[in-house]
Amino acid sequence: MPIIVNLDVMMAKRKMSLNELSEKVDITLSNLSILKTGKAKAIRFSTLEAVCQALDCQPGDILEFRECLE
Repeated sequence: MPIIVNLDVMMAKRKMSLNELSEKVDITLSNLSILKTGKAKAIRFSTLEAVCQALDCQPGDILEFRECLE
């Protein structure tokens, strides 16, 4: 998939655990884990906004587009 999720990178930069982020954005650990591992097929803008607020970052810090080299 050409969209890469860098949530784990931003969490590490902010020294925030998955549990702490889950509490701040009111998202279940399982859903946040799916997003973190890049297995999510979609993300709501409201969720992206809450994550960006909690991590004090921009959407581009979390989501990245990479060309497929096939």
